[in-house]
Amino acid sequence: MDGTYQLKGAADAPFYLPQGDEVAVFEAAHANGLPMLLKGPTGCGKTRFVAHMAARLGRPLYTVACHDDLSAADLIGRYLLKGGETVWVDGPLTRAVREGAICYLDEVVEARKDVTVVLHPLTDDRRILPIDRTGEELEAAPGFMLVASYNPGYQNILKTLKPSTRQRFVSVSFDFPPPDMETRIVAQESGLSEDRVRPLVRLAGKLRALKGQDLEEGVSTRLVVYAATLIQQGMAVDRAILAAMIEPLSDEEDVKRGLLDLVTAIFG
Repeated sequence: MDGTYQLKGAADAPFYLPQGDEVAVFEAAHANGLPMLLKGPTGCGKTRFVAHMAARLGRPLYTVACHDDLSAADLIGRYLLKGGETVWVDGPLTRAVREGAICYLDEVVEARKDVTVVLHPLTDDRRILPIDRTGEELEAAPGFMLVASYNPGYQNILKTLKPSTRQRFVSVSFDFPPPDMETRIVAQESGLSEDRVRPLVRLAGKLRALKGQDLEEGVSTRLVVYAATLIQQGMAVDRAILAAMIEPLSDEEDVKRGLLDLVTAIFG
């Protein structure tokens, strides 16, 4: 459910190419103990950005992929039976609060409603985490930062953040990078030359333009990287595109045939 790692500094940080002033905003939020909300489409670089910033700031990072069954107890912790003895085991949020780490809740609106209630005391000037089961009231250690993300364009009315919750966060909007920048990112991540990446990025732009028509979601930068990686490893271009940029977008055969027409128009 969660993962943690610590990198030593900017030199060890995962590659991330800033699109604007998001690095400066994150650094200012961290320095002042402010929570941060990242908004943007799936696969546009939000998770990579958080990993980059955790490394840049030298903070441990706990990442939680939120889902329908994620409860407050999954974040805070629970009593477990170990060796015939009942012991309390901290969840990822509690560990981050104790250690002064960054806790990243990816797609936070997918979690159950009781999760956002737990977050509220950590997103104001109290910076505390009450743990009802143990009677503790933890004050966040220096360096702790709560970061959450979601995709506003994908959520329905039943899965969205209440205004009262959104207004507890400093917020930054993300989008897919401009073509030249996305070309640099994909080339860096895949090892494929920029000249060979450029048509893939052009195709991605055409596919994104179909969002809301034939497609629920446009192709992510992540999928473009996957396609370029397969090509770099020797796979034929058309097969790599089918596997990484067409098949993941739809299960409908007629839709996929239409998407392949775009591939033919760009690649011949």
